[in-house]
Amino acid sequence: MSIAFVFPGQGSQSIGMLADIAAQEPLVSETFAQASEVLGYNLWDVVQTGPEAELNQTEITQPALLVSGVAMWRVWRFHECELPSVMAGHSLGEYTALVCAGAMEFTDAVTLVRDRGKYMQEAVPAGQGAMAAILGLDGKSVSDLCQNIPGTVSAANFNSIEQTVIAGETDAVNQAMEQAKQNGAKRVVLLPVSVPSHCALMQPAADKLKDRLMALEINNAEIPVIQNVDAMVHTNAEEITDLLIKQLHQPVLWVDTINRITELGCQRIIESGPGKVLTGLIKRINREMDTAALHSYGALESELQQVKP
Repeated sequence: MSIAFVFPGQGSQSIGMLADIAAQEPLVSETFAQASEVLGYNLWDVVQTGPEAELNQTEITQPALLVSGVAMWRVWRFHECELPSVMAGHSLGEYTALVCAGAMEFTDAVTLVRDRGKYMQEAVPAGQGAMAAILGLDGKSVSDLCQNIPGTVSAANFNSIEQTVIAGETDAVNQAMEQAKQNGAKRVVLLPVSVPSHCALMQPAADKLKDRLMALEINNAEIPVIQNVDAMVHTNAEEITDLLIKQLHQPVLWVDTINRITELGCQRIIESGPGKVLTGLIKRINREMDTAALHSYGALESELQQVKP
């Protein structure tokens, strides 16, 4: 069976995540310890005990999720399970995918995503930007309505057929939310985030990120990765770097990404990391796709029994 691995982005974090897996699989704690050493604080403590407000700070959330995804990937490899034919990650999760695909060193990526979080927060002071989920309208309709709103607002994440996240200046996002309701959206939800990701307001952050990326050694990917910006398969180091820079201020094409995985003949998609957010989105995009989420020890055990060669 051909499988794909996907890695979640911000929003999948929770206090106590992966604790039951760490109790059975020492690689989880070892991976967090490795990250803590380069970060200069105990990341596992923050993840396990909080406070939640600290875990939700974007410069902590991003390393926490990257390390979680890599830890689960290492557990998967430790058990000598089948390698995926392709990988992808949602927003921050793309960095996790690239680490697991061999394109980026783990410790380099840990400090890179920490700094990415800082650059994002610095680009838009708290309160000046916002994100909102629009449910019940297709992506094109949401993009079109944003174009008619004064100020900066645009589609940021095309998450499923009828769920699109918008991002931009707070006033513009609020106006777009009202317009979406008038246009028949089933539900409009302001998201509890501190930065408006994947929109034009992130250009200053992308410029800083470019300097950081250019100073890092990025390798060709050993496993192909479908990147957010164009939903195309990439292995070339230069292409990967270029698309990571663009990713900060361009939308996440998640619907196209899952469709691409389907086109490539994958029969099962495994979500590596805490939570089941991506698994839920995948089912809304392609109900026929077989999915699994490695978010608990029970789920991991069940999956290992199914796929171990």
